[in-house]
Amino acid sequence: MRRITRAVAVLAVAVAALTTTGVGGAGAADGSWAGCPSGAVCVYPQNQDPASSPSDVYWSYGAHNLSGQYGNHWVLNNQTGGAHAHLCRGSGGGDCVYDIPAGKGVYYDLGPINSITLDRP
Repeated sequence: MRRITRAVAVLAVAVAALTTTGVGGAGAADGSWAGCPSGAVCVYPQNQDPASSPSDVYWSYGAHNLSGQYGNHWVLNNQTGGAHAHLCRGSGGGDCVYDIPAGKGVYYDLGPINSITLDRP
């Protein structure tokens, strides 16, 4: 029960930070969003809200294998032109289980996730 309460509290703080930093809305004048540059997909450190700096930034289309990512992380898709990002259980972009549309973010357990794909619209 204590674990669930802590998870809900962490999520509430993160949602408040996202609302404050404009996640889901317009970014800075340069197109960055919560420290994630325009055109990129960003992964933030475990249990950190997007007010921190991203630990990984992905720019190119295709699959990107993850290494050493466990627990809950914010993943923000700040790609332009309607490009999607997918969280995948398999390496090399196999067995994708979660779709993140452009301009959206998700707080997700990356333990079972082995790759992220950046996909053209």
